[in-house]
Amino acid sequence: MIDKNYCMSSFLAFRYIADDNKDFAEGMHHMLCKRVPETYKKLISDADDAELVIQNTIRMVRGERLGIMLSGGMDSAILASFLPKGTDAYTFRFLGGNFQSDELRRAEQFAQLYGLHLHYVDIDWTTVERNVDIVMNNRQAPVHSIEPQIYEAAMQAKADGVTMMVIGDESDYVFGGMNGLYSQDWDYQSFIDRYIYVNPQEVLCDPADISLVFEPYRLGPNSLNWIQLMDEIMVDESRQSYLNAFTAAGLSYIDPYSIMKMAHPLDIKRLRNGDSKYIIRDLFRRRYPEFNVPEKLPMPRPVDKYFETWEGPHRDEFRKDIDLSRYKGNQLWLIWCLERFLNNMEKQQ
Repeated sequence: MIDKNYCMSSFLAFRYIADDNKDFAEGMHHMLCKRVPETYKKLISDADDAELVIQNTIRMVRGERLGIMLSGGMDSAILASFLPKGTDAYTFRFLGGNFQSDELRRAEQFAQLYGLHLHYVDIDWTTVERNVDIVMNNRQAPVHSIEPQIYEAAMQAKADGVTMMVIGDESDYVFGGMNGLYSQDWDYQSFIDRYIYVNPQEVLCDPADISLVFEPYRLGPNSLNWIQLMDEIMVDESRQSYLNAFTAAGLSYIDPYSIMKMAHPLDIKRLRNGDSKYIIRDLFRRRYPEFNVPEKLPMPRPVDKYFETWEGPHRDEFRKDIDLSRYKGNQLWLIWCLERFLNNMEKQQ
């Protein structure tokens, strides 16, 4: 079904097209990403369980030439500690290494400790512009701001002979890493206001109603199962970004965390007391006893720098009174990327 207004609104609100049956235009169908069946998932009660799943997952792909996307965070650091010495590790470097330099230094230390061959993936706006159309064309939709740089890393790894990349994306969703969203018990409207990235009504001339996305999770007049929503919608959105970038590059990847599932409900009180991802923290301490546990940081990307002088969209689909000063770089990316996708789509028709 063609519903351009819905697709624009969904992308701005959720960073992906939430309804698999709706597309931007005739002859286009955005990439779908199937969830890992529950029967495939391994129940995790403690760090021992998580360690065993990672060991077994890496053992099953030892015939591949592995690489790893290594950040300065604990999720990828843990995975790196299970890889053979000499494994290629790829770390993003921005602005000559001056952006989030502390995280960059930790990645270097992790690689040195476990004997990995560290490669820098240098990213600037030129890299982003070069890759964004490739990943948008592959997805047949606008994309998350991480996808052009993931694609760059995948292409670099592929050129180095890597046949399968190891990533640690889904740990946050399995083990309670979304600190802000777990910080309180949300009512229906306050969660929606907190969750959506850009309100389509604020930037589009003809926004669609995206509230139906939340309705399956409604529990009452003013409440919803926000934990289940995060387990499903957030994971779908994140997984699609990696799937699209790696598919566009023609490189396979695995995420050992994607087949894990908590054996018991998350201890919300523990999360709110500052012990987020407590099982993963325990495993990090075991694998890196000499390091302090690094706090969560999103995949680095200097989007605020990218858009500090951007004047906003010009297409007729966008309102003329958008107050850009209200938005951070990650939000401005969504508006910019949507307009670029619409321009490209117009050229192809």
